[in-house]
Amino acid sequence: MPHLPASIANHRCGPGEPLLLIAGPCVIENEELTLRIAESLVRTTAEMDLRLVFKASFDKANRTSAQAERGVGLDEGLRILAKVRDTFGAPVTTDVHEASQAEAVGQACDLLQVPAFLARQTDLLVACAKTGKAVNVKKGQFMAPWDMRHVVDKLATSGCDNVLLTERGTFFGYGRLVNDMRALVQMRELGVPVVFDATHSVQEPGGLGAATGGNRAMVEPLARAAVAIGVDALFLETHPEPDTSPSDGANMVPLDELPALLQRLLRLRAATLEAV
Repeated sequence: MPHLPASIANHRCGPGEPLLLIAGPCVIENEELTLRIAESLVRTTAEMDLRLVFKASFDKANRTSAQAERGVGLDEGLRILAKVRDTFGAPVTTDVHEASQAEAVGQACDLLQVPAFLARQTDLLVACAKTGKAVNVKKGQFMAPWDMRHVVDKLATSGCDNVLLTERGTFFGYGRLVNDMRALVQMRELGVPVVFDATHSVQEPGGLGAATGGNRAMVEPLARAAVAIGVDALFLETHPEPDTSPSDGANMVPLDELPALLQRLLRLRAATLEAV
């Protein structure tokens, strides 16, 4: 199947295009911090000629514990994301958890993201497709890469021509995720751009008892492997002080360490493209 690029606002993602970076904090904590992170990412990616889509979640609906913080909510979250887009000119994305949220998210964001646990939810996929915006679906931790063809088909038959698929690890027993790098190749064979989520891939679901743990030291090794394989985009969550974040702190890359990490990954990508 031909590999088709996807359009996200003024960016294109796919063969022959610059690497796309989808990055930001796990969850929107407040406007000031979100704008601070966005400004840093915009500056860093401009210096490296990277394409950026800023990501942050208005609601973390799949938290381990009912007592866990979830975010600022739909209305406030979309207001802040719209301000990021208007202030810095960067496309923005966020998670959509319910079909009823899709229209509002589609008005504020350039890319709609479907979380991995919801990858098979037909009504949600159809609602996202009908916004006319690009849609990025994370492969369920319980799904085979070739089964994502049904996701692509649901979106395509609902009118979405700009589809991305994200690999973010597969369940390996209890509380563990592993990456089968063959999935990156197999999902590309479905004809759509493939994203590698380097930070959620190092999660340890329920690893902290009432919260998800992780190991950010493994982010770079996995990202290097994905870049060497030839992914179209990378997904990385970042925060100035990850250990203070109310969500996924153990997985996120410290904001001040991100530029050097991206430089190393871009050098690897250039060497890989030169060798092909």
